[in-house]
Amino acid sequence: MAKKVFEILKPGVPKPVLIALGAALWGFAAFRILKMGFIFIEKHALHHFVNYLIGIAGFVPFFLLVFRKVSLRYLTRIKNLPQRRPCMFAFFDLRGYIMMSFMITMGIMVSHWELIPELYKGTFFISLGLSLLASSMFYIVEGVQFVIRKHKETQSTI
Repeated sequence: MAKKVFEILKPGVPKPVLIALGAALWGFAAFRILKMGFIFIEKHALHHFVNYLIGIAGFVPFFLLVFRKVSLRYLTRIKNLPQRRPCMFAFFDLRGYIMMSFMITMGIMVSHWELIPELYKGTFFISLGLSLLASSMFYIVEGVQFVIRKHKETQSTI
């Protein structure tokens, strides 16, 4: 009985929507982090262009070594979920939510503490924000490919 009630109340969405929700979350986080990075650099940098270049240079390894792997792991998990309409909050697993909470908490603390000069925070936030933005784009590309693949599968069975 309780299981049936849970299934009725569960905010289930198709997997492509779940992938889009993940992309939106990464995109929103990217916007917020990049905004802080731009503010810190514009306020404190003598040579804005140099700080932006350093931020962009830091983005490449940060995305390739960390965020691409994390995004691929979550996308693979979403695609392989057994439910046809998983819960809309299933774009992360429990470990992912714990990690995200920790990252948000640390981001807030670092941005408010004065242990690190704001110029360095700005350059780091540019690298981090671009990595999050690239992860969002990665989700979108993978989601579109997933929809196309599923559409081809249904067309071949008809």
